[in-house]
Amino acid sequence: MCGIFGVYGHPEAARLTYLGIYSLQHRGEEGAGIVSFDAKRARCHKGMGLVGDIFNEAAIKSLKGQIAIGHNRYSTTGSSSLVNVQPFLFNHKNTPIAISHNGNFTNTAQLRSMLEKDGAIFQTSTDSEILAHLLTRSKEADYKQALIWSLQNIKGTYSLVLLIGDLLVAARDPYGNRPLCLGELAGAYVLASETCALDLIQARFIRDIEPGEVVFISKSGLEAVKPFAPAMPACCIFEYIYFSRPDSNIFGYNVYQARKKLGEQLAREHPVSADLVMPVPDSGTLAALGFAQASGIAFEQGLVRNHYIGRTFIQPTQYLRDFRVKVKLNPVGGVLKDKRIAVIEDSIVRGTTSRARVKTLRQAGAKEIHMRISCPPLRFPCYYGVDFPTKKELVASKHSVDWIREFIGLDSLEYISLQGMLDSMPLAGENFCTACFSGKYPIKPPASLRRSKT
Repeated sequence: MCGIFGVYGHPEAARLTYLGIYSLQHRGEEGAGIVSFDAKRARCHKGMGLVGDIFNEAAIKSLKGQIAIGHNRYSTTGSSSLVNVQPFLFNHKNTPIAISHNGNFTNTAQLRSMLEKDGAIFQTSTDSEILAHLLTRSKEADYKQALIWSLQNIKGTYSLVLLIGDLLVAARDPYGNRPLCLGELAGAYVLASETCALDLIQARFIRDIEPGEVVFISKSGLEAVKPFAPAMPACCIFEYIYFSRPDSNIFGYNVYQARKKLGEQLAREHPVSADLVMPVPDSGTLAALGFAQASGIAFEQGLVRNHYIGRTFIQPTQYLRDFRVKVKLNPVGGVLKDKRIAVIEDSIVRGTTSRARVKTLRQAGAKEIHMRISCPPLRFPCYYGVDFPTKKELVASKHSVDWIREFIGLDSLEYISLQGMLDSMPLAGENFCTACFSGKYPIKPPASLRRSKT
């Protein structure tokens, strides 16, 4: 998941980067950081927690320079600790290099073992540090070619923003699994995971960084190369279902419209007799709106969200997820009492969160609870940067829909079909990664990684 951002050629580069990662807070809440460069020295400020808590005016002013990159951390590889917070900053041959990475390398274990045998000393437990060691070991003549060589040795998924001295770099894996876009503001270039970050700083969207593209931004302008063999696109479909902000355009299409269409398709596939349709806020809201409009059932907000509590799914431990479920959403008794309700949710991962919510809805007086899910059952772990747990923790990997319905405490439970989900998407179905539903992985993970997720 993670949020990445970069600015080249603006006197307030660090401040713009702060605003950029602030708008991308939903992509990671564990930690955040910014690295800037003023042609003489690189500066770094980072910490654990939310962007607004880590940075103050003094910190932003200290990050001098016209180039800056930022990162919001959502851990899938490496522990939740300050040492793993990005951007990673190091120096090589008197050149500062900083890395912000969204995605997961799938051959990390093999590369790490090879590098350690060659004398590499790792400072973190993340896969992203692999790139730093490859960069510094390359025999290529310059950093542009060194980066291309390094990426050619990496398997998996990535959107990357790098600061290499006075060079800003964007890179996207050949499958285009993670989003990354390019914008412009007052003659400066801007890179961001989502267009909502461009909107906040009033930058003009130029285009998406293309799958398999590496873009170098310098005083000479923008240089784009495609050094990798073409691959069938495998965009992460969960960007549309859950991750991205509804006001963002990713993979060339608006997230708001995609989620609404999922709800409309869900209503066609699994109609329900109910008095009202209600979402699980916030990621289920637009699917619920589409469901309500397609079914003709009134849309109501039966749960009110405390917006000062973060996203429960991306918390690093089950204990924190359980706690935040209780304080995040509160039922509206006057809306729910004695009503048959259709609850629209974006997904069921472990089932424990949904079970707690349904119990709360029952206590608030709901007469019947019918749940509809805007993605198919999650049966397989993700190896590409989504914190889906091991296969045995995914409730749908070992239990039937009817078992899950009873476990959660529902009167009925239905999921959108795989084909229905793909038909609702703005891109052709073959352009998406659907491995978490089908088990068909576009980038085959090594056996050691598969064993760790069983």
